[in-house]
Amino acid sequence: MIRLLLGGVKSGKSALGDRLLLAGATPHRVLATGRALDFDFRERIAAHKRARPASVAVIEAGEGAMNALAREAARGGTVLLDSLDFWLFACHDITVMQPLHAALSLGLTPYTDPAGPELIVVSTETGLGGIAADAATRRFADVLGALNQAVAAMAADVRLIVAGCAITLKGNAA
Repeated sequence: MIRLLLGGVKSGKSALGDRLLLAGATPHRVLATGRALDFDFRERIAAHKRARPASVAVIEAGEGAMNALAREAARGGTVLLDSLDFWLFACHDITVMQPLHAALSLGLTPYTDPAGPELIVVSTETGLGGIAADAATRRFADVLGALNQAVAAMAADVRLIVAGCAITLKGNAA
């Protein structure tokens, strides 16, 4: 089963993802896609690591996240992909949508079986703010919005997280 958690920056989506991960079947794994390019982001990543039990394996996947997801599906259990937006950021050429959608499908398809492993996908919802002033940021938001829609179409559970509160958009959240 796929769960998609959408929200803004510091909305509580990663915290909910961690709770759902630990409530899911073992083994528990986090597929991390972000890279610490500055001190503040290094601190955010470190805080996420400190908040999780040491028993939760963290796989630093970057742009290879979808291949890693496909491999991890065979192990069963529960996987947290944190996050789709940082995976997109790690992909160098976001102007070519077809390979991104093909990679996304490769990574997510093994999790669509309700009896299979569980995948929790965290992503930023792009459509809640103003329109960006520069073309590159607009393109990133457009592509991320399309990827979020593709994941939502495959997901059994989709939630929007605002101020730490989750609103169910699709499915029957437990």
